[in-house]
Amino acid sequence: MLSRRFGLPERLLAILLLVAVVDFTANTFLFERANRFALREDDAARVAESLVIASRAIGRAPVAERQQVAKALSSDRFALDWRPQGARPTGSVQLSRLREQIVEDAAELGRADLQLHLKPVGAGNVSGSLLLPDRSVLLFQTYESGAWSLNAGRIVTLLLPTLALVLLAWVLFRATLAPLRTLVRASKTVGAGPPQPLAEQGTAEVRDLIHAFNEMQQRVYESMTNRTQSMLAIGHDLRTPLSRMQLRIEGLDLDDESRQGMSADLGEMRHMLESLQAFVESGGSRLPAERIDVAVMAQTLVDTAADNGADATFHGLESLEIMARPVSLRRALSNLIENALHYAGNVRVTVRRDQDMAEIVIDDDGPGIPADRIDDVLQPFVRLDSARSRDTPGMGLGLAIVRRAIQLDAGILHLRNRPTGGLVVTVRFPLATN
Repeated sequence: MLSRRFGLPERLLAILLLVAVVDFTANTFLFERANRFALREDDAARVAESLVIASRAIGRAPVAERQQVAKALSSDRFALDWRPQGARPTGSVQLSRLREQIVEDAAELGRADLQLHLKPVGAGNVSGSLLLPDRSVLLFQTYESGAWSLNAGRIVTLLLPTLALVLLAWVLFRATLAPLRTLVRASKTVGAGPPQPLAEQGTAEVRDLIHAFNEMQQRVYESMTNRTQSMLAIGHDLRTPLSRMQLRIEGLDLDDESRQGMSADLGEMRHMLESLQAFVESGGSRLPAERIDVAVMAQTLVDTAADNGADATFHGLESLEIMARPVSLRRALSNLIENALHYAGNVRVTVRRDQDMAEIVIDDDGPGIPADRIDDVLQPFVRLDSARSRDTPGMGLGLAIVRRAIQLDAGILHLRNRPTGGLVVTVRFPLATN
């Protein structure tokens, strides 16, 4: 019920308030502990004795010599500095308990307005000041081992709550935003298959967003399904009248030139319908990928083209295995080879290994593609008449079908023009792992 009442802004505000409360509590505890800090009795007595001797010696010395006397009385564990006047430095952490210890051993230091505070950083540990009878200021710093332990411990302890608060805030924010991360991951697969409804959880805003997303992916799936079924039905229904027209043409008393022309037109129409069907259908995305030898497949396609009298040659490895769907991959490679033969009259296919990738290169000596239209040619229903003659059959779906089939198996398709002329198509797939 609480998750339904509090939205995302309220939850984030609650996290910030919680972090602030924990920070306040931790700092209060630390300052209280520091305020109660006390040295061992012998250390406190030594500090008190050093301060009494120093204050008396410096107070009785001539004003001009007091600075030198302070330096002479200083040691590696106790530094002194005298000032004729000026503001007395203060610290954020007052050491009340330690002051009581020192004053108990030397009451005159209490009358000299002894002040002590902890230095969180820098040289020295416990520092302080007191007033001499003429109201001049005596500054001191101790280097006691006990004080040093507290100082190092305080630095670490001050850092730990900050790190703990950052970790706490990170965990809470991550838990709050977890449904959004799930939504982002799911959005990357919309349209790739049947919808997978997400559980509506999280804040009110997130639940509304997930609900809208579930409805959206259902609409997208229904739209894509209806489109695919409609296009496939159209292609199927048109085949029958095309077949009847072919039979009637064969029964007509026509000269050979007219008969061949009409048969070619009907063949082009059938080819267009097949391309359209190949583009709109799933392409085998629901079928699992298999371990296939792409070198053998490419060489078989090249040999078939060569047996039919085409100028097709194969180079490279004789065996190279990848994980892919054989039907869609064969269609993609076949389309690329047929395109090269149709537009250039020749094709060269090379299969090689590039580290952990299989690389298939298909190049020709044709007109190529204008450099500024290479991206366009990969889009469906795009035909580049400037590079391809206007009597070319098809609907401009060949490379779009190729790209979809290659991407289906995590492949990469790259097109470029060779400087000496011709188009170079490079297809890369991850190698099959053992």
